[in-house]
Amino acid sequence: MEVNQQRELKQGSFSIECLNEKNQKWQNSISRLKPIYRKSDDIRSEFARDYNRILHSTAYRRLKHKTQVFYATNNDHVCTRIEHVNHVAAISHTISKYLGLNTELVSAIAIGHDLGHPPFGHVGEKILEKIINDNGIDSRFWHEGNSLRFVDKVETLPDFSGNEQNLNLTYAVRDGIVCHCGEVDQNVLYPRKEFIDLETIQKASEFQPYTWEGCIVKISDKIAYLGRDIEDALAYKILTIGQKRELIKLAENCIGKFKITEINNTVLIHDFIIDLCRLSNPEDGIKFSKEYLELMKAIKDFNYKNIYYHPRLLHYKKYAELVITSIYEILRGYYKDQDTLAQIIKDKEFYPVLTSHFEDWLMKYSNANSRTSKDKRFQNQVLYMIEDNRDYQQAIIDFISGMTDHFAIKIFNEITSF
Repeated sequence: MEVNQQRELKQGSFSIECLNEKNQKWQNSISRLKPIYRKSDDIRSEFARDYNRILHSTAYRRLKHKTQVFYATNNDHVCTRIEHVNHVAAISHTISKYLGLNTELVSAIAIGHDLGHPPFGHVGEKILEKIINDNGIDSRFWHEGNSLRFVDKVETLPDFSGNEQNLNLTYAVRDGIVCHCGEVDQNVLYPRKEFIDLETIQKASEFQPYTWEGCIVKISDKIAYLGRDIEDALAYKILTIGQKRELIKLAENCIGKFKITEINNTVLIHDFIIDLCRLSNPEDGIKFSKEYLELMKAIKDFNYKNIYYHPRLLHYKKYAELVITSIYEILRGYYKDQDTLAQIIKDKEFYPVLTSHFEDWLMKYSNANSRTSKDKRFQNQVLYMIEDNRDYQQAIIDFISGMTDHFAIKIFNEITSF
């Protein structure tokens, strides 16, 4: 596939916009919700610290068993959510390095951007949203917002004394995570100027990222999944060779005169990166050429028609709903004001894995733990008043959203077995 030749590549074209000490957004961008512990001889930058904190979090580890497109895959070569975030990190690093932006910032945003994805991917997201709506829970569920919730309130790391503390990431990384939605078909991205309270954001794509680096991750998220989803669909025979030829023809029609002999992840990522680097500059924004924007939309439409809505995935969606709603209903049934924890403990004989893990969750994040006993190591934020039914239901949503596909299935098998 040939690249658009209308404009020469210009390395470092965003150097003046790089988020560093000279940038007027620097102090806002490196601010944290509270001061973070550090050693005097730490050699890392603020964003490198964030990258490490995300990398060592349990939410990042669980991404290896979370759905990208095909759930609970037993094929080692099919993409999971952890591979996806690393694809995004690689693409955004390549683009930002060439354009002269802060590569440490894009890397931290990229590996953290999907930490709040629930089990079963976007299907799980819709199921949890439906549960919230059906049960009058005073919250919304969208994975970008849940990713911010997890890095701000849920995930912890031990400090130098072994006490568990929240990740407490910088504003620029948190902002890039909550504003990363890549599903909007728009050609030009500019960062917003306003320094806002990120917890006031109510929905995906309500605001653009605060930094150019956040914009790079947002567009890289889109580049990353299109080609890989096609490769995985071919591996599972969701797509036929004939449909692949159809896609190649479709791509030729978008690009115009250029002959295309192959369309795969390697080709698509390379060509989209080159086109983006060729067309983008601080005046015109982060953008694709008209031809490649049309190609991206065409591939996305093709994937929805032939992959994401494929009949073979319909039964999986029904199964995912059964798994998630069953777990929710079991846990919801334990609520009994101040005696809720006792009700959970009583059922350990029947559901030992579910009740033990949920008890641990409440002990860490609710007021059920006085934190004067052996668990005084927990210095993270208290999220739930256990006697409050709304808080308790939010605890269930958070607990389920952190699960992997495999763990959710394990719990479902436990509650349906005798």
